[in-house]
Amino acid sequence: MEFSLNKEQLLIQKIAQEFAEKRMEPLAEKIDRENNTPEDIMQGLAELDLMGLPFKEEYGGANAGYDCYVLAMEQLGKVLSGPAIAISVNCLGLGAIDKFGTEEQKKKYMPKACKGQHMASFAFTEPVTGSDPKQITTKAVKEGDYYIINGTKRFITNADYQGPMVLFAADSESGKPTAFIVEKFCEGYSLSKPWKKIGYRGGDLLDVYFKDLKVPAENILGKVGGGFPVLTYGIAFGKVGISSIALGGILGCYEEAVKYAKEKNHRGEPIAKFQAVQLRIADLAMKYEACRWLTYRLGCLANDAKDQAVFAKEAALTKTFVCETFADAARVAVDIHGSYGLMADYKVSRLYRDAIMGPQVEGVADMQKMIVAGVVLNG
Repeated sequence: MEFSLNKEQLLIQKIAQEFAEKRMEPLAEKIDRENNTPEDIMQGLAELDLMGLPFKEEYGGANAGYDCYVLAMEQLGKVLSGPAIAISVNCLGLGAIDKFGTEEQKKKYMPKACKGQHMASFAFTEPVTGSDPKQITTKAVKEGDYYIINGTKRFITNADYQGPMVLFAADSESGKPTAFIVEKFCEGYSLSKPWKKIGYRGGDLLDVYFKDLKVPAENILGKVGGGFPVLTYGIAFGKVGISSIALGGILGCYEEAVKYAKEKNHRGEPIAKFQAVQLRIADLAMKYEACRWLTYRLGCLANDAKDQAVFAKEAALTKTFVCETFADAARVAVDIHGSYGLMADYKVSRLYRDAIMGPQVEGVADMQKMIVAGVVLNG
């Protein structure tokens, strides 16, 4: 079994690492404080083809696969989560279009989003029903060759960027969730004020309001009443991105802890001499290695995910383990820093806030464990 990276993988990993460290790191504190990523940073990521890494060149992607996507997202997540989250959600929306879209839909909506000229969104969660597809309240009523959509979606990333949104609404024909491709900022589309997030800062999280929004019937993604497979498939692939970002966070915790342990002196010697600190460093190293191979494996599985149920289980398993481990790793890194780890001047405090987010997004941890158990017990 081969675990070494090939030349293409190493190159993409290096490109992402250098951009993150040279372009993003100097602005990380400012981006986190203001919750805004400068346009030139997003443009730089696009110019490196990091917005559409897994997708085919004919649709504007880099055709590098999800294995390379994982490597790039890890390096971005190590430095700053906000831009990485924007890319992850962009690829989440594009992944659904790539899998279920017609050739016309792919050619119309994917190229600009793969090149960073647009950013895709994925809108399912609602204020009252959360993420339960059986209780979806957003409605799509058919009128001739159009559907009229009314409802509200909550906590939507990239909603303030131009581009396609994969939107789920209960249609008037089947009464079941149907996926639609909505062009953001069309008539009937409006946004809330940004939510004030504790982590993943660098871009807005918004509610989206749909008031008599007209969508052509040709913009149905998949088939009428067939939104659930689009949802489960999309969310499973979305977990590849969120797991990779969390993996990068663990790497960040590990590197910051090692650096601090070597530099912080006590009675004239680095605190790295203390066995208690050494044990914590070893703990971080083990956490990172375990999560690294689990996440890298998920990227490889995503390249050829033939069995949707099995892949959903592997994605849920990986996302839950890695995101929960990130929370543990952040706590250990803060412990090593002591009181300094509580100060905003130190990177570990930002990593700690990011780590809290992971188990709650892209499906809460308990729900992911239920997905894993369901496949295991019924397999």
